[in-house]
Amino acid sequence: TETNVMDTLYFDFSRMSSSNPLASRVSMTNCCQHLWLIYKTVAAFGRTEVIDNTLNPDFVRKYVLDYFFEEKQNLRFDVYDIDSKSPDLGKHDFLGQVHCTLGEIVGSPASRLEKPLGYGKPKPCRVYKNGIPGKKCGTIILSAEELGNCRDYATMQFCANKLDKKDFFGKSDPFMVFYRSNEDGTFTICHKTEVVKSTLNPVWQPFSIPVRALCNGDYERTIKVEVYDWDRDGSHDFIGEFTTSYKELCRGQSQLNVYEVVNAKKKIKKKRYINSGTVSLRSEIRFASLTLTLLVLKGNPSQSTSLHYMNPYQMNAYAMALKAVGEIIQDYDSDKMFPALGFGAKLPPDGRVSHEFPLNGNVENPYCNGMEGILEAYHQSLKTVQLYGPTNFAPVVNHVARYAAAVQDGSQYFVLLIITDGVISDMAQTKEAIVNAAKLPMSIIIVGVGQAEFDAMVELDGDDIRISSRGKLAERDIVQFVPFRDYMDRTGNHVLSMARLAKDVLAEIPDQLISYMKSKTIKPNPVPPAYSPSDDPQTNPV
Repeated sequence: TETNVMDTLYFDFSRMSSSNPLASRVSMTNCCQHLWLIYKTVAAFGRTEVIDNTLNPDFVRKYVLDYFFEEKQNLRFDVYDIDSKSPDLGKHDFLGQVHCTLGEIVGSPASRLEKPLGYGKPKPCRVYKNGIPGKKCGTIILSAEELGNCRDYATMQFCANKLDKKDFFGKSDPFMVFYRSNEDGTFTICHKTEVVKSTLNPVWQPFSIPVRALCNGDYERTIKVEVYDWDRDGSHDFIGEFTTSYKELCRGQSQLNVYEVVNAKKKIKKKRYINSGTVSLRSEIRFASLTLTLLVLKGNPSQSTSLHYMNPYQMNAYAMALKAVGEIIQDYDSDKMFPALGFGAKLPPDGRVSHEFPLNGNVENPYCNGMEGILEAYHQSLKTVQLYGPTNFAPVVNHVARYAAAVQDGSQYFVLLIITDGVISDMAQTKEAIVNAAKLPMSIIIVGVGQAEFDAMVELDGDDIRISSRGKLAERDIVQFVPFRDYMDRTGNHVLSMARLAKDVLAEIPDQLISYMKSKTIKPNPVPPAYSPSDDPQTNPV
């Protein structure tokens, strides 16, 4: 027999931040093959509608969640066969559940995640009937779509043709002013182009603007554009205006984005008046995020009092920092395989000192499978290598830079994580490596562990003074440094400490990625087509 299926979403509110204007808002849609439901752990967030008599429900109800790139937002989806109108889930048949993070869904291809339903006792209800331990319970398909586009940037370029001549002894000196419409019907200026001197056919320079500033994320909202002739005394002459919207601009360069510039007063006075010229969109680009991670650990003497000490009852500071950052950023890597390197150690069998050795001992394949694989390789390496100075950063920075230099088309972006006690022996070489890397698709996160002074790390961060080497400034700020001790919870809650650390060190990554894409004028791939259940191959119910 078929079933009446409902999905319930649980949300982990313990990891929710306070109000954050930079949070992206996403809309989640659900559907199942052979069953399903939506949940986020700790607290019930919502339930789907019930779909009668089907093993392949496609739910209509959506959930709007605040998405934070830098936080781990746990979700749990439980699926039930509904037998009555009772709201008590304990009176219905539990069919299966799945755990994931919001980042996993957003980071999946086309933001569409497909996972098999597993069997587990749902925490919200004490009693449940069936469920099939050890057997396939069906498949959940989760999709997410960003709302508001809070972090999107638009890069546009305009040109004009046959604008009105406003100067008595010459042509016009045109410029454009962009206005965002407000909810009360008023307009707020949001951008002004440069002045192009002495021409009726200007081509303005490309410019970038946050979509939030242009239309507050509402693609349908009116954008008004006024065209003026520049005058030295500030009494600029009005040529005309037109209106558009971000939705229309997204159509790109075409006849649909050629606008007549109209002067309303002139149109009233002159019967034969048509327009005061035309303005055309030459190009439009919207930026999105793509992340690949590369993780690196730093060596230190291994003693019972060491920062690397392996306590059987809790993780050391290196492992906590790695797990905190890695568990979030791994959701944006497609295959979850990460090259993990150590530096500052003598390697067997001859005791050679190395500043970029694979933690798993495999020079040909330094990749580890997920965070668990990296932590295992880290613990094993401590048993085989002799941690040793000096401590050189430049080799690992250059190592990642070689990967990044080979892929500068925007298809990959590299994040280097360095965990260190703050000692550095090659400051000049490291600064030069970072300056060179700033023009590549990569970012560097440095987490300081222990109680040492981190003055050198603060200098590499470059928040106050942009880092330079041999008189050359870094093109971008790509380094983020934080000392782990500032995030240690006084009550000993390591989970809270790790969540706080990850939030701060990852907060700058999206902006750093966008700054690289903008600097290289890289266009994103076309938006994938909307998912349709008909795209899936037909299967017979199990």
